[in-house]
Amino acid sequence: MRRSVPTAGAAMAETDAWKRREGSVVGVQEDVRFPVPAERRGRLLERMLLSRECDRRAGVYYRQGKAWFHISSAGHEGLAVLGELLEGGDFVVPHYRDRALMISRGMDVEEQARDLMGKARSHSGGRNMSSHFCYQPGNVFSIASPTGSQCLPASGIAWAARFRDESSVVLCSVGDATTRQGEFFEALAFALERDLPVLFLVSDNGYGISTPTADFVPSGLGMVPDRVMWDIDAADPDVLHDAASRAIASVRGGGGPAVLWCRLDRLDSHTSSDDQRVYRTPDELAVLRDPIEVFRSRLLREGTVTPEQLMDTETRVAEHVEEAFDRVAAEPTADPKAVHDHLFAPQTERDAACEAIGPVAARSGDTMVAAVNRALRTGLRDQPEMVVFGEDVEDPKGGVFGFTKGLGETSDGRVTNSPLAEATIVGAAVGLAAAGMRPVVELQFIDFVGPAWNQIAAQLTTLRWRTLSAWNCPVVIYAPWGGYLPGGGIWHSQSNESLFTHLPGLRVAVPSTPADAEAVFLESFEAPDPTLVLLPKNLMRRRERTDAPPSPSRGSRVLRTGSDVTLVTWGNGVDLSLAAVDALIGEGVTTDVIDLRWLVPLDRETVAASLRRTGRLVVVQEDNRTSSFGAGLLADLIQTDEEFYSLLAPPRLVTRDDIHVPFHPDLEDEVMPSVGDVAAAIHSVLR
Repeated sequence: MRRSVPTAGAAMAETDAWKRREGSVVGVQEDVRFPVPAERRGRLLERMLLSRECDRRAGVYYRQGKAWFHISSAGHEGLAVLGELLEGGDFVVPHYRDRALMISRGMDVEEQARDLMGKARSHSGGRNMSSHFCYQPGNVFSIASPTGSQCLPASGIAWAARFRDESSVVLCSVGDATTRQGEFFEALAFALERDLPVLFLVSDNGYGISTPTADFVPSGLGMVPDRVMWDIDAADPDVLHDAASRAIASVRGGGGPAVLWCRLDRLDSHTSSDDQRVYRTPDELAVLRDPIEVFRSRLLREGTVTPEQLMDTETRVAEHVEEAFDRVAAEPTADPKAVHDHLFAPQTERDAACEAIGPVAARSGDTMVAAVNRALRTGLRDQPEMVVFGEDVEDPKGGVFGFTKGLGETSDGRVTNSPLAEATIVGAAVGLAAAGMRPVVELQFIDFVGPAWNQIAAQLTTLRWRTLSAWNCPVVIYAPWGGYLPGGGIWHSQSNESLFTHLPGLRVAVPSTPADAEAVFLESFEAPDPTLVLLPKNLMRRRERTDAPPSPSRGSRVLRTGSDVTLVTWGNGVDLSLAAVDALIGEGVTTDVIDLRWLVPLDRETVAASLRRTGRLVVVQEDNRTSSFGAGLLADLIQTDEEFYSLLAPPRLVTRDDIHVPFHPDLEDEVMPSVGDVAAAIHSVLR
């Protein structure tokens, strides 16, 4: 049954939810069993006052040109009671109006001021927007701007607690408009499916910027299961404390997730860039409820504080905030020259991951499928924190290509099927990794990455950089990739590597042999940063040749040596290139053939050194031409004088035209690069 605690849900349903009557909350209702305890009431009010004063001072600084953007939490200060109820090991995945909650988790006034002004000592060093809270000492996860993108990582953090049999709770805070994002529903569904200890805190102030939300939020549409729903009047801190204490106890005790739907008012405009007087009437603004006034009046009536004590507290808070903001304003901003730091882990950590693996010996007759399976088995054996997650990865299926077949026998439940939801797969992995686990996730085809794009672009690839490495995200994602496998068509043949190499902070590998695949996977399991491994479908069941050399875990490989042309490729392009080069040996043409293997990090020096020696460059890819990785590689290689003036002929890009891959094999052959195309490009640079 849907819980209204005590009467707010029913009352709001009977009236216009966003034109509340003045004085609708006048005291602690009789059925509030757990109001804020007497010994903590004064401290709670002080934290609420601190939050309000920080917002007021931030507004002053913004108008003075000392800050560039501000999001006010005025009207949401009652949420500080959640901090009174959470334990040290709990996690908070916050919302941008959670200033009071942040104060209760230890993010003091100085940290609030640094966040506003983007100072060097702020949690992001000026890289993330103000009010995008993060406080790692208090287990406060970092906010990313795309609303709702925090929900799936929150469920992932809670899943990590389940794996470790911990009693911690994850508080995931969102606004009411955000609850129409698909990722909110995916996160709630995942938490319900697995009984995860997540408390979804919805701050419902009735507006999504300027749009009233009463008619389209899930609470009004009956889309949240009654058994997990707590619909409360959060403008009253005692009512909120009562409901939250019971909801948190239920979640912590194994009762599964809960949704704490908090009805309150937004007292200020959406942001410093907004003016709510444009779209809200004076009458509506006049009756907005202030949780500080509700609680302050109650404390005075009950004698918890005297008027003199209250005045002293308010004066002290104002002076403290003013002094702290003025002191922080004099602090330095981050060194612009250091803005590239923290994109990846320090080089020493990355080198250690390579050294821990060493070259991987090739196995005659091996296949890429077998090599990946073997690498996953090794990782599960050696790393108890590893989890393999994806569609159909459990036995007996073992993945649609068999990568995970048989792994469930000894994995203790760490190889587990996901729902058919790519955002859930990647988003949950982000949370697992942030909580210290080592998630390895399979996407059935890279073509279906679209639903996960928000998590990859907003969370996975930015987390380390935007938190100065306070949080990191060593997720391994792998997916079948590429064409040259008849019958794939538009949505099973994409070679869209340029989408991912465009994202700073993501390592991207495209192995072309079984040994390469095993080496890449084993290194990625040790690496401190996120990795995407693209596995060419056309090569997955190709047998390793008997004379194949060992595969190093990093860098490119020179497959042929010559003096006439430098040919650079990766993935399916390797077969095309070797066939073309070998056919031209009879003409006396010798070629350096370089298999990049890793697109990020790029082994540029190997390619550049070859180009300086041969003077001729051909790049072979199967992706389409415009804005492709190959096009970018050509531009990069000729931007320096040394390489440019080494050129004896214009470089060539062998690529697919800007056309989709069709279904029928004859049509696919027409659009895909061929051995003949590679040979023609080599001839052209030799003229």
